[in-house]
Amino acid sequence: MRVLIVGGSGFLGAELVRQATAAGYATAATHARSRPEGPAETEWHALDLRHPHQVAAVVGAVRPEVVVNTSSGGPDWAATAEGPVLLAQSAVRIGCRLVHVSSDAVFSGASRIPYDEACLPDPVTAYGAAKAAAETGVRLVHPDAVVARTSLIIGGGRSEHERLVHALAGGARAGALYTDDIRCPVHVSDLASALLELALGDARGMHHLGGSEALSRYELGVLIARRDSLDAARLPSALRAHSGTPGPLNVRLDSRATQRRLRTTLRGARQFLRPVS
Repeated sequence: MRVLIVGGSGFLGAELVRQATAAGYATAATHARSRPEGPAETEWHALDLRHPHQVAAVVGAVRPEVVVNTSSGGPDWAATAEGPVLLAQSAVRIGCRLVHVSSDAVFSGASRIPYDEACLPDPVTAYGAAKAAAETGVRLVHPDAVVARTSLIIGGGRSEHERLVHALAGGARAGALYTDDIRCPVHVSDLASALLELALGDARGMHHLGGSEALSRYELGVLIARRDSLDAARLPSALRAHSGTPGPLNVRLDSRATQRRLRTTLRGARQFLRPVS
């Protein structure tokens, strides 16, 4: 099995590269800038999803049996909304499977809670709108593709959320963790394993891959601080609703339907953030 991981230099992508290589798959991956360190067996390609000729060239050169797109260009419309559609077109052209990773940012948190796979996007940020557009475009171009929505990705102290907690607790950064911003955090290794299961099976359509427990960003921060022996009392809290900062509230992904078809368990944060004894 030949696997192409787009965004392989990112936090989630790097874990996917590690797991795919360890499982014995012929693994190729892309990076946007400098080539990262990784398993020696991995074949690396530079790729900017904003450029159609690059997308077609990389997919054509690798000729994978499955592509997993973990890339994220933030609110950049060309990278986040249009790039995945170009990737889907190239996947269709060579007849390979596609798993596109999306986000709970496609929801506002103001309507149906929890959100299952049948819920329609209602984004309130530019990033959420771009991710929602990508979902629609990918499924239109590649009807057999998997679109996998996930939540806050945590693991090994390397995620942006864990780094933020350390900076806030140490006074190196101003800001606060919101008590009314609810998510379903997922461990990066659980998420990567679940994505590989979906990629290498016969799944298609929409799937939710959130952790099994809903927590506020503040509650998540406290768990991270306790695991890492930081003073959780130093973590500032606030309400997003009073902050003037746009963003969704109370986005609880209902991942039960997808979990039933997986061998991988999508653990809750209280399970994977237990303090090390």
